[in-house]
Amino acid sequence: MTTHDTALAVSDDEAAAITRAIDRDELVKLVLDLCGIPSPMRQERRAGEFVHGWMAENGFAPRKAGLMEHRFNVIGTYGGKGDGPNLLFTSHLDTESPFYDETDQYTYRPETVADPQWLGVWLEGETFFGHAVGNDRGPMACFLMAAKALKKAGIDLSGLMYLTACPGEIGPEPAEERGGVDYLGKELGACYLMSHGGVAPDYVISAEGTDFGVNWTACGYADFRVTIYGQGVFTPLLTHPEALADHPSPLVKVAPAIEIIQRWAREYEVKHRYEGPGGTAVPKVQIGAIRGGTPQAMGAASEVCNVYVQVALTPVQTIAAVDRDLKRAFREAGFGDVKIQPYTVRHGFTADPDAVRPLRMALDHAHGRVRGGPQPISNSVYSSMWRDHNVFNMNRIPSVTMGPRRWRPSIDDLVDCTRLYAMAALALCGRAP
Repeated sequence: MTTHDTALAVSDDEAAAITRAIDRDELVKLVLDLCGIPSPMRQERRAGEFVHGWMAENGFAPRKAGLMEHRFNVIGTYGGKGDGPNLLFTSHLDTESPFYDETDQYTYRPETVADPQWLGVWLEGETFFGHAVGNDRGPMACFLMAAKALKKAGIDLSGLMYLTACPGEIGPEPAEERGGVDYLGKELGACYLMSHGGVAPDYVISAEGTDFGVNWTACGYADFRVTIYGQGVFTPLLTHPEALADHPSPLVKVAPAIEIIQRWAREYEVKHRYEGPGGTAVPKVQIGAIRGGTPQAMGAASEVCNVYVQVALTPVQTIAAVDRDLKRAFREAGFGDVKIQPYTVRHGFTADPDAVRPLRMALDHAHGRVRGGPQPISNSVYSSMWRDHNVFNMNRIPSVTMGPRRWRPSIDDLVDCTRLYAMAALALCGRAP
């Protein structure tokens, strides 16, 4: 594990040169151009090609590393002229959105799908609108422009600064009939980048919106399939018992099953709350989908109903204990024929507080110069979700997540973030000899 004791200070002259080198109008144009490319889950190619082209045009020697030809990581570099620590910046190319296929009708209202913020971006005054700006190509534009500012200011780095853009952070996850490589998320994004991207970072900043706070803790998650079995009864022969749990149809039994899940979820969140130096993780539970029967043949209803549940995992939890606990909740409730199985498992991680200290110091120093005062630990919501710094902390590379205002950032927010990233890179990697 790396142990770089102190971050270097950024001089007043260096800070001023970095600030002068950031072209505000160019940053705005990059954000609008990059975030204006539709990049929903599984459709990151155009955005990836844009980033690759921008890096090539600006002299950052980009290359691609992809498990699939149309879903690839982009890796550029700057510096590396000495023995200073290497710092990797990463953001994801995909943005949360509807799938834009036939499944949307079962998930979203038509007016929700029509919201232009899913795929578009625009400025109203000084404020950016569009989901891609906050999640996650606004912060990506900031570290790209930070590298350009260092280069323009004539500040080369001793350590290597990696600039990376990844697919698949949002998802999806293979499930049921939509399985296989086509529906992979993280395996072909940051995980593939770490294993096959030719990178050797000492530290990582996952550039995502955190309202300028920082954390080095994140939740993972497990997706569970709760399968409820019952009996299909021809409608004219059906009788309705008083208790829903006694009904033969699993489509009715699902109601008391949901009550069990919700009661368990409330207790789980309180019992497994995690508080550490790198952030507070509150593991939430949510039912994401319910499937059973077919509307084309309802005469005897269905024998099977599936409830799909996502369960967050803090850095100190393991899947086996959670699996047992959920099964115990059904068993103690006396629920009948049910099968519970995880189909996605991603554990949460946190960085070693001592190992991450040099990166924390560099960010704190930069934050003081740009925004004044020490950098706070971010709100717990930002350490209660998956962020790609999990991948690097899993590989024992001290990693944090930190970025600008998450919801509708202003131009000034992104300028400040660009300055902060550039100064943190200089403070950590050091100036080339």
